[in-house]
Amino acid sequence: MTDSRKERLWLGKAFKTLIGFLSRFSLANQQRIGSALGRLLSWFPNYNRDVIRTNLKTAYPQLSAKEHRQLALQTLQENVKSFAELGAVWGWPIEAVFPLIKQVHGEELIAQAFAKNKGVIMLSPHFGCWEITSLYLTQTYDLTFLYQPPDNKGVEDYISEVRARSGGTPAPTDMRGVKMMFKALKDNKMVGILPDQDPGDSGGIHVPFFNHPARTMTLVSKLAAKAQCDVLFIVGQRLADGKGFDLHVFPAEDAIRCGDEVLATEALNRGVEACVAIDPSQYLWSYKRYRHPPAGVEDIYKKHP
Repeated sequence: MTDSRKERLWLGKAFKTLIGFLSRFSLANQQRIGSALGRLLSWFPNYNRDVIRTNLKTAYPQLSAKEHRQLALQTLQENVKSFAELGAVWGWPIEAVFPLIKQVHGEELIAQAFAKNKGVIMLSPHFGCWEITSLYLTQTYDLTFLYQPPDNKGVEDYISEVRARSGGTPAPTDMRGVKMMFKALKDNKMVGILPDQDPGDSGGIHVPFFNHPARTMTLVSKLAAKAQCDVLFIVGQRLADGKGFDLHVFPAEDAIRCGDEVLATEALNRGVEACVAIDPSQYLWSYKRYRHPPAGVEDIYKKHP
């Protein structure tokens, strides 16, 4: 076994051990741990803190310096909570996790969409606890979800083990996966996609996201235009004091399936913006959403490679 393979397997075991350790705590204490670590990270320069600050200044230029500092701290704390609460979502039995979902606002929209017999595209941005959103969907519906495995084989094995217990059909990020999703929609099933990550050179176009160009996937608009199905957003909002999560379901704009790539992709990002507006601090602002800018636009991350 090569040293690099040993290292990957070791990291996978360490990751699994950490989740197991966190699973011993209540959800409230997991979130307290995340909040404390987030505050600690705010005290010195680091990748997550600096990317969050850069993103927030780009997305919310109207805020004062004090407001930016406050929102950046809250965001860092909420982002670390997203990891800490995996101890519950991944480490607890499913029957113990489901009661953490307190309300599902807009759930009737899903039934209405299925009644049209065209399938449903469900978009789940990186907001709040997107893993509990995934658990809800796989336990409640016949879901085919787009999935790109992590680079680390050990971590991938553990995530696959966790996801297998809740069901759902993973679709790879290639043409085979696209065909799987088209078939699922044709069979009046649900397709799940995380819509707010950089899709690479060939999979996206630059459209505004909080009034700044961000390379955004076109897959959603292509699926929606061909299937002419309903497109919905769902997010898992973290409630205060470890009280659990509220899920919010709401429809995408009709333009998302209009067939015009630019108009549809702009509608996609406006939908993500609406999700973020529920609580901006719960969005994954530690991700470089604006990387690979179009020609003539400055790279806002040039100080943070």
